Amino acid sequence: MSLLPLLVVWVVLALGVLTLFLWRQSVARGEDDSLHVMHGTITSQTSLSQKLDGIDKWGKILTVVTVVLGLLIAVAYVVLQFVRPASMGA
Repeated sequence: MSLLPLLVVWVVLALGVLTLFLWRQSVARGEDDSLHVMHGTITSQTSLSQKLDGIDKWGKILTVVTVVLGLLIAVAYVVLQFVRPASMGA
């Protein structure tokens, strides 16, 4: 069994996490940390906050999936290292 296809999927997921991180950083650059209560500025702050919340949500989901898949690949690699030598010696 080759782990190469799983590694390719893991790399794609890791690149997705990196892309979401960079996208969030670029969107957050336009964020104003102070609250403006004048007419019209609240809607722009709210929409930016909602956009960041959406990016954060998908970033967390993708990060968890990437970490879990990486751990599963590592466990599979270790198990294969134990199984292969035993089957080759018999």
